[in-house]
Amino acid sequence: MKKITLTTTFTVFETKESLPKELHDLMNQAIAIRKNAYAPYSKFRVGCAILLDNGQIVLGSNQENAAYPSGLCAERVAIFQAGSIFPEAKIVKMAISATADEKPVTEPIPPCGSCRQSIAEYEIKQETPIEIFFMGESGPVYQSDSLRNLLPFMFDKKFL
Repeated sequence: MKKITLTTTFTVFETKESLPKELHDLMNQAIAIRKNAYAPYSKFRVGCAILLDNGQIVLGSNQENAAYPSGLCAERVAIFQAGSIFPEAKIVKMAISATADEKPVTEPIPPCGSCRQSIAEYEIKQETPIEIFFMGESGPVYQSDSLRNLLPFMFDKKFL
């Protein structure tokens, strides 16, 4: 038996205001789109803003359904929309922000497992890392230089 040790590195910005202007603006778009979330069950609203290499920004918010598996998280709404509208464009950066109707969210909220797998598909497809910035409604912003920091053992097409 042997052990494998994994190390990941994140950059922490103390507040959204400490982000560079381009990222501050992208995060503001993620925050604004949270208002479009359809979250009557969880009352947890997430917004995602994706910057593509062609300069376009694609937005998404979580969309719930009474049959829970049928809903989609903000990250997947945005990433699938980007893939549908701009199939040749590469995803450069993702900004994610979350809030809850019933309590403050001050810790950074990373993508869920399903979203991580969906982001992995695009990162592998485009053969370049996707920078991911995530936060709550306030507080610090975490930066991951690649999805690999969040999902080091990715399942991808090489296993099929």
